[in-house]
Amino acid sequence: MQYLRINDGVLVSNNTKNVKDMERAQAAFHKKEVQAREATKAMAEYEAAGDAVREKTAKLKALRLAKEEQDRAAEVRQATTAKIKAVVKKKKR
Repeated sequence: MQYLRINDGVLVSNNTKNVKDMERAQAAFHKKEVQAREATKAMAEYEAAGDAVREKTAKLKALRLAKEEQDRAAEVRQATTAKIKAVVKKKKR
């Protein structure tokens, strides 16, 4: 029976195959941990970008609606002014 022991984070064994297997397993575990952290970070960035797009879209929509309302008000003023001018012009005759 072969034994593995750990001295200050270093694997010690009489059998080099076991040490290599353990090192490979630790490397795979570390790689998965790094990938999990990066995935969490990437997802947070993705969600932040989506939030920014939605905020920008809402702001642009509000600006567009305000401009359309101003345009409608200007058209009403022009129509009203034209009617008033027509009435005044008739009365002057």
